[in-house]
Amino acid sequence: MKLGIVGLPNVGKSTLFNSLTKAGAESANYPFCTIDPNIGIVPVPDERLTRLTEMYHSAKTTPAVIEFVDIAGLVKGASKGEGLGNQFLSNIRETDAIVHVVRCFEDSNVIHVDGSVDPVRDIETINFELIFSDLEVLERRMAKTVRAARNDKTVAKEYELQKALKEHLEAGKLAKTFETSDEDCEAWLKEYNLLTGKPVIFAANVGEDDMADDGASNSYVQQVKEYAKKTDCEVFVVCAEMEQEISELEDDEKAMFLEEMGVSESGLDKLIKASYSLLGLISYLTAGETESRAWTIKKGTKAPGAAGKIHTDFERGFIKAEVVSYDDLIACGNMNAAKEKGLVRQEGKDYVVQDGDVILFKFNV
Repeated sequence: MKLGIVGLPNVGKSTLFNSLTKAGAESANYPFCTIDPNIGIVPVPDERLTRLTEMYHSAKTTPAVIEFVDIAGLVKGASKGEGLGNQFLSNIRETDAIVHVVRCFEDSNVIHVDGSVDPVRDIETINFELIFSDLEVLERRMAKTVRAARNDKTVAKEYELQKALKEHLEAGKLAKTFETSDEDCEAWLKEYNLLTGKPVIFAANVGEDDMADDGASNSYVQQVKEYAKKTDCEVFVVCAEMEQEISELEDDEKAMFLEEMGVSESGLDKLIKASYSLLGLISYLTAGETESRAWTIKKGTKAPGAAGKIHTDFERGFIKAEVVSYDDLIACGNMNAAKEKGLVRQEGKDYVVQDGDVILFKFNV
């Protein structure tokens, strides 16, 4: 899973990136501190893998991973060359979703590029810059399409879609709110990979004092949540500065720190939950002496497709899947005990893989 991080300058974007990835992206109290995109790859914490590694005495443990891409802060007019322009938006065009960091704290020592804290205004500023970037991409495609449309009905149909989509974006609307039931049009929209067509997770960045009640008493957070409801987005409340402190602690110290702060889970845990929920993802597990590993798939994936995540040969030559739920396996203590109790199932090609399934695939190529 690949997530792009966006936001205005000085909203805590790079501080959050640093804490999530420990990649050490530069962070300071002045606009455009982050110039080149920063990339960090983070393992997805999963207690289930730890238990399976212990059970099987696995030589290796491989968690699922998330790749974060952090780009320079955007400002109003970026598309027209203000600030650093939107030259870095291409770096997040290939991401699965966008994490939009929104400032929800007051601090006179931290400059706000627009002079005051207003999360909805800030969100809309970024949205407009993403729309302008999408319009540039679309207009370049339209210049090519219009020439071929004269002699090709399919291309002419695509050009009509492009014109309607351009009108939609120019009205200040996001690509994801553009509606079509035509299969060709849906395929073209997917191919364009527009930024405003991507799922969005808002990271409401608050001060430490707001973390105990998860931002419930912070009016700025409530504004972000109301906005997210209307636009079908996820929200998680985070204190980037606190996350930075947590990232420097050992695992056992982290748990104590979170408890002292009255917080049940870290920002990374919250973001992973929000990402998996928004993108409709689950994890299945494989385990053995060589390796215990988590594999990320879309909800609704059937057994052969899940097998293909490991290797295309597994999907091509799929015979069956030996499946036991993680909870059943742990309760029984080992695979043989689970088999004796009849909890290990043989599943075929139509089996829909569930979150936490521990699977051994049988295949023949």
